[in-house]
Amino acid sequence: MGCRTTGPNFGHLKAQCKVCVCFTMLVLLTYVFYCLTGCCDLAPSPLDERRSLGYKLSSKDGARLHRNVSAAWGSSQDFVEGAGEEEAKHPASDSTNLSVANSFGSKEFPQAIIIGVKKGGTRALLEFLRVHPDVRAVGAEPHFFDRFYEKGLEWYRNLMPRTLEGQITMEKTPSYFVTREVPGRVFAMSRHTKLIVVVRDPVTRAVSDYTQTLSKSPGLPSFQSLVFKNSTTGLIDTSWSAVRIGIYAKHLENWLRYFPLSRLLFVSGERLVTDPAGEMGRVQDFLGLKRVVTNKHFYFNQTKGFPCLKKPEGSSRPRCLGKSKGRAHPQIPSEVLLRLRDFYRPFNLKFYQMTGQDFGWE
Repeated sequence: MGCRTTGPNFGHLKAQCKVCVCFTMLVLLTYVFYCLTGCCDLAPSPLDERRSLGYKLSSKDGARLHRNVSAAWGSSQDFVEGAGEEEAKHPASDSTNLSVANSFGSKEFPQAIIIGVKKGGTRALLEFLRVHPDVRAVGAEPHFFDRFYEKGLEWYRNLMPRTLEGQITMEKTPSYFVTREVPGRVFAMSRHTKLIVVVRDPVTRAVSDYTQTLSKSPGLPSFQSLVFKNSTTGLIDTSWSAVRIGIYAKHLENWLRYFPLSRLLFVSGERLVTDPAGEMGRVQDFLGLKRVVTNKHFYFNQTKGFPCLKKPEGSSRPRCLGKSKGRAHPQIPSEVLLRLRDFYRPFNLKFYQMTGQDFGWE
């Protein structure tokens, strides 16, 4: 029907036509608007894309993601072959194969630290502990309290692995036990820190220390020329670090100025070899952990002369410490070892008295 342009009702009809045109335009605009918004709704948003990618990752690579997360939480496959000596050259880092694994848990200051001693068995103890699902430990030695203290506590905390509620954060740096400034610094971080000291017959430990240094510096003087200030008098040179570290009683006195004896656990390096499950039971009790690491985890490696972790499920071989561990010691004259043993005897007896433990180093 058209609009007439002549006649008596021309003005009224003209107004009606304008209303019709406006109404039609409004309907058209509304239709276009809803069409456009409908098309937008059909397109995936960036958030939806991320969710879709996340779903694809979980469905396609779920098994691989689970393995990496399990490793980040301290599974038995964390056992690092050959770790130990080279690690001290670089500060520790917290890295995993998938960044997703780093989003679990939070970084905390360590509730427990293996503070010593060098060549006592600290690496073996740490690797045995890392089998426990409730232990998360830094693989490399941070050396924060003796070398990098000026970097600050936040720097130190960022080195730690992420932990979930109920898990324990740990690190080990054997030089802490013999460094005078360290006890006060650890105490300033937390007076509740649990401290583990792995000790070993100081004579055997000194020879092992020398053997490690000799492997790096083949031109090193003989053990006997380093151990004595004067070979004629037989006076022991306590300034040589290989000797000084073994005076455990002196170093312990420094720690007891800050921490009660109940905060320290002394692990026998010898028993860690002959009865690893027994010593690990004591360590787990001290840390308040369920006894998960038991005899079933160990076998004795006759070639290396110390226990290794049995082959984890899904692994092709057992896990042992690397080539740097279990070196053959050089031949030391028996009279040199006897003099060194006489030197250590009073210090050993005092150490037994202080700790309430007889380590049988006579």
